[in-house]
Amino acid sequence: MDLILVAVIALGAIGLIAAVVLYVASKKFAVFEDPRIGQVAAVLPQANCGGCGYPGCSGFAGACVKAADAGSLEGKLCPVGGAPVMEKVAAILGLEAVASDPKVAVVRCNGSCENRPRVVQYDGAVSCRVAHATCGGETLCSFGCLGCGDCVKACQFGAIKMNPETGLPEVDADKCTACGACAKACPRGIIEIRLKGRVVKDNARRVWVSCVNKDKGALANKACAAACIGCGKCQKVCKKDAITIENNLAYIDPAKCIACGLCYNECPKKAIHASFTVPAPKPKPAPAEGAAAPAQQAAPKAAPAAEQQQQ
Repeated sequence: MDLILVAVIALGAIGLIAAVVLYVASKKFAVFEDPRIGQVAAVLPQANCGGCGYPGCSGFAGACVKAADAGSLEGKLCPVGGAPVMEKVAAILGLEAVASDPKVAVVRCNGSCENRPRVVQYDGAVSCRVAHATCGGETLCSFGCLGCGDCVKACQFGAIKMNPETGLPEVDADKCTACGACAKACPRGIIEIRLKGRVVKDNARRVWVSCVNKDKGALANKACAAACIGCGKCQKVCKKDAITIENNLAYIDPAKCIACGLCYNECPKKAIHASFTVPAPKPKPAPAEGAAAPAQQAAPKAAPAAEQQQQ
């Protein structure tokens, strides 16, 4: 009986000491969490897509609170919630919401089955990353879309799907939140998050080069009938210096582009795409019919003078 009592007392003493140690440790090493982080996280969509550049919505909430302490939310944007959510976040933190231009994902490849014929058959795992690492795809283009749909699987919002006729992904701009998950999933980087573009009559106009092939013109043209060949014609007609040519490939800066459509009409390969119907260029005016007539009439008058000098 005495042994049992001693054991109980010993265990109780050990538990008491352990409790005191844990209490002291919890106070000494306690991590304070700003209550505003939880409040901000509560208004976020909890998609945890990573499109904001932070590890999930909780990480973004902490970044917003830290930015608020610095005095501004500039550069902070929840791509899923957009402006309405950022207005709520700003209200919680006692700041004004910073306006940001909406963005959307665009597919920079026009290598459809018609433009880019298959030369081999891939019979491996249905994954773009696997295909890119093993065989390089079924066509001669080592830059274009592999068509396995990794981007479709990565999208949490159903904003991208594969077109069975072209074999290429297509983005629904109305559903796209510009989270960037599809761009990260693509091993060849053919999906880019760009500005939605200049708004005209409630429609966002954007123009982009639908090609990422960096081969020289002849090789690019052999691999795909709609490949950019870096000829520079689009760059010459651009009045805003929005187009640059680098590594045999044209690129349109969305911050400078005004969506005039001049480059779209000028491209001989139709490698430039637009989200709107680009008007056809106006035909050049024909020379007036009477312009050549006076010159023809003037010639006979000069003839007699020449004949008189010869005489």
